[in-house]
Amino acid sequence: MPGWGYVAVIAGVLVLLFLKSIWDEKKYTEKLYRKMEREWGQVPQESYTEDKYRSLQFYYNSRPKDMGDIDLITWNDLDMDQIFMTMNNTGSAAGEEYLYAMLHTLSYSEEELLERNRLIEFFAKNKQQRQKLQEQFLRMGKEKNISIYEYMNLLHLLKRESNLPRIMSMLTMLAAFGLIVFRPVAGVIAVLVVGIFNAYQYYKRKMDIEKYFSVVSHLIRMLDGMETLTKCDIAEIKTYTDRIRKTLKVFAGFRKGAGIVAAKKPTGDLLEGMLDYIRMLFHIDLIKFNRMLQIFDSHEKELTELFETAGFLDAMIAAASYRKLMREWCLPVLSHATPHLQTENIYHPMLDAPVKASLSENKSVLITGSNASGKSTFIKTLAINAILAQTIYTVMADSYESSYFMVASSMALRDDIFSKESYYIVEIKSLKRIMDRLNAKVPMLCFVDEVLRGTNTLERIAASTEILAGIAENNAMCFAATHDIELTHILEAQYSNYHFQEYVEENQVLFDYKLYPGRAVSKNAIKLLRMLGYEERITKRAEERVQCFEDTGEWKRLEA
Repeated sequence: MPGWGYVAVIAGVLVLLFLKSIWDEKKYTEKLYRKMEREWGQVPQESYTEDKYRSLQFYYNSRPKDMGDIDLITWNDLDMDQIFMTMNNTGSAAGEEYLYAMLHTLSYSEEELLERNRLIEFFAKNKQQRQKLQEQFLRMGKEKNISIYEYMNLLHLLKRESNLPRIMSMLTMLAAFGLIVFRPVAGVIAVLVVGIFNAYQYYKRKMDIEKYFSVVSHLIRMLDGMETLTKCDIAEIKTYTDRIRKTLKVFAGFRKGAGIVAAKKPTGDLLEGMLDYIRMLFHIDLIKFNRMLQIFDSHEKELTELFETAGFLDAMIAAASYRKLMREWCLPVLSHATPHLQTENIYHPMLDAPVKASLSENKSVLITGSNASGKSTFIKTLAINAILAQTIYTVMADSYESSYFMVASSMALRDDIFSKESYYIVEIKSLKRIMDRLNAKVPMLCFVDEVLRGTNTLERIAASTEILAGIAENNAMCFAATHDIELTHILEAQYSNYHFQEYVEENQVLFDYKLYPGRAVSKNAIKLLRMLGYEERITKRAEERVQCFEDTGEWKRLEA
């Protein structure tokens, strides 16, 4: 075949690939809109590896911490990972990293929370405009095991290289292809030899910068998506699109020709596959990448602003989807008043058939009742909803009114075998961290499950009394679950009493999981022994000992 014949064949193939790319783009857009329809108001179908979850935390962990943030103990106590995963209907890496950080960072500003609610309501009610934004976020995509924010801020550490060797590789490859026109056989051999050498040099460099290269590719998609957003002409987000438009100006040179570095969509297509071969042979993406790094060095601040703006809008869309998923919710009424909390029919967002509860209090609360009766679930319900109130301005209840609170808990504790700390040491450290955060400016809403269970009864009651009183008397509302009925009497001036109860029916212990005022009065522990087949002499004598203690205030000694 004459040299020009090869050129014609190549040109024909490129035309077909171009037409195929147009078709693929149409199908990809249709796929994105089907995904939006299918997943709106549903639990997101995401997979979370250990590396993936670690990457989600980087943006939050890199920010300055405030005393009002949700700390790690509280986050784990309340299983907030599950809340995040249920809410994470974001489309972009910036969105999910921002959402994760937002759920850790309580807002104490009415203006900020009302603005979040304005956007959430707008996205919930305006499907067409919302989907324009969702399309761009989905085109940006997510990364599997790396934090975009982390590597975005590490780009300045990447060793720079000269573009001269890359340009020489490109010119050599062009010369080899040009030789095909005049000396076809020699040209094909030259293309093979130079192509192998260029491919080796290409992948050697790509291995060194793989994660950075993925991040730059993602950032290019983010910049493209942000520019498209500015053209959507949505009045309700004009403040944000104006901010984006202004910031994008500094990246005009960066984005010019950026398509040679990154695919327009995370998944790629046939044309992108062919472009990968062109990149490998001519190193055009590495040349552009090296030039882009210079722009990054000068505009890290602007890039962070774009990341946060994109992340914020994407997170608000996810919050709107979460409201649709939950269906029954209300807007909280928050104030900078003395500690108080009133709510009607509040429920736990992760339970399939939750029993709702109502409460109106302006003082701390002791909750009694047997194991598995609902104490821990109730205090988690209050804590989770208090966090959602001051993050996505949404509470799973018919009504909710409270102070702006800091929120902390001491619940799911365990021995620390690595530091050789006993359960009691872990517990008192956890309680101390709560007391250290008490202050006069912002009330504390704290939750304690079985205070000081790791020590003996006498000292537990004495120490628990002083700790719980110390919390309640220092601008705080404490919800503490306990089995120690003595505390409900000792702390009656500082704490209101509520309880959960159970009843025995046909040799079964049943719970209604309802919250009742007053302290628990039922005694079913010994009945349970009898139901499970313990000898009558054990259960009868145990009941006699209880009666003796109630009559005399002293325990009857065993006879020798």
